[in-house]
Amino acid sequence: MATTSIPQTQRAVQLVGPDQLKLNESKPVFTPGPHQVLGRVEVVGLCFSDLKLLKQFSGHARKSPVISGVDLQALSEMPNYVPDNKPTVPGHEVVVRIVQVGPGVTRHKVGDRYLVQTDYRWLPTASSASAFGYNFEGALQEYVLMDERIVTAPNGESMLIPVPEDLSASALALCEPWACVEDAYVDKQRQKLKLDGKMLVVGEAKVAPQQLDNLFARYGKPSDITWKSAAEIGDLKDASFDDVVYLGANADTVAKLFPKVGVRGLLNIVQCGSKFGRLVVSQVGRVHYGAIRVVGTTGSDPAEAMSYIPATAEIRARDKINIIGAAGPMGTMHVIRDICQGVPDVTVFAGDLSDERLVMLRKLAGSLAEKHKVTLRTYNPSKEKLTEQFDYIVLMAPVPALVVASVASAAERGIINIFAGIAANVTAELDLDTYIAKQLYFIGTSGSTLDDMKLVLAKVLARQLDTNLSVAAVSGLDGAIDGIRAVEKNLVPGKILVYPSCHGLKVTPLTELGDKLPLQDGCWTKQAEEALVNQPPKA
Repeated sequence: MATTSIPQTQRAVQLVGPDQLKLNESKPVFTPGPHQVLGRVEVVGLCFSDLKLLKQFSGHARKSPVISGVDLQALSEMPNYVPDNKPTVPGHEVVVRIVQVGPGVTRHKVGDRYLVQTDYRWLPTASSASAFGYNFEGALQEYVLMDERIVTAPNGESMLIPVPEDLSASALALCEPWACVEDAYVDKQRQKLKLDGKMLVVGEAKVAPQQLDNLFARYGKPSDITWKSAAEIGDLKDASFDDVVYLGANADTVAKLFPKVGVRGLLNIVQCGSKFGRLVVSQVGRVHYGAIRVVGTTGSDPAEAMSYIPATAEIRARDKINIIGAAGPMGTMHVIRDICQGVPDVTVFAGDLSDERLVMLRKLAGSLAEKHKVTLRTYNPSKEKLTEQFDYIVLMAPVPALVVASVASAAERGIINIFAGIAANVTAELDLDTYIAKQLYFIGTSGSTLDDMKLVLAKVLARQLDTNLSVAAVSGLDGAIDGIRAVEKNLVPGKILVYPSCHGLKVTPLTELGDKLPLQDGCWTKQAEEALVNQPPKA
């Protein structure tokens, strides 16, 4: 049953090939099958992640077919399932209103309003996981079809999160990118050896047997341990070990060991009093996309290196934080999040190459910093070279050279958060001697979990976090493609929101709407959203 008349066709932005976007004026509105729901899209945010899909299309790991986790025959009943070369609809930061349901739907009903969690981690593809807006159509359209068999996790939880009526769609939809930011800090780190995993030990230096006994006594002993010489590494399968312990300081050996570390695996480098003496080719891209972790010790005790692993990547009291690329859409979220987190005595350095974006950042975050008694310092690295050593560094640009530089500028026991997704196959020559001597720790996360979304939503509901602070421009579907290109070229200092119901609206910065919509100190509000949707201003 539907609450309103539903058209047979709709307008939608489709990705039909690599870097090929088109606005389809007559895409079919699918009628829900027995287990499916149809949602009217209230708003969708544009994301930098959309660009990776845009460029790679069928080559993107999340665009490939589902290989397990659901009856594969059932996928043929889902017209919104679009793997490989099938045109897809991007857009995953979304709030929907259910307008029609199939006869077999049991958990969702017409009229319900939902925030969509987009990661289907229990539905693997060949090298990643399925996702809304990738191998399942996303939200850059007026109506979107979803299937209860897809959006329900094995534990019974739905990826459609109920949301109240008293908050703007924008504030709710932006919980998704904010959840990705939150996940970058709260992601739990594995502080033990994986007992049911596979472990590789490679020794080129002599270590007393009790050192390994001590490691196993303190951190557990995996059931499957492989002992190899450096000469035998090449015969091992890539990404096949959960824990790799290297005893020695040969740069070539470590470069060969990086590929052997599996997803969410740990490389423990025990230098045994020696040094590499030169830079080491390291798989920095896999820190983000493969969630691999690297620890080390200058001594001979591998257990000492394990003791440096933090429980999470949360900022700490008195941390001096440097956010590089801080004035972009996601960087702004990191700045606001760290300021408002309530961690005492932190200092936030916010660097960006655009003076204009830094002005906008100071306007958004300056008063928050005063309120929370946090020191905020903005800077343009092309004009000012910092000499400080930082306890926490966040990298918002996928540039390997920034990872290299961060090792030098990090303080002892520093955390380097590689937030921007450097491609998994990209390497960099790192000063691992310094990394290990300072006891540094790389972290990187991709996407968010349902719990992350719920945590951010709770902050929004409690008015602890105003996600609308990151809004910089609004658009209808008419301007969505231009909006994606603006994200690609960093033309807008904040998030672009697309309202599919606003026909004729091109990308419009908030700075041009101050006399047309009820903004608050230049910021987006629920009242502004209602005014826009009810009577869209002329572009």
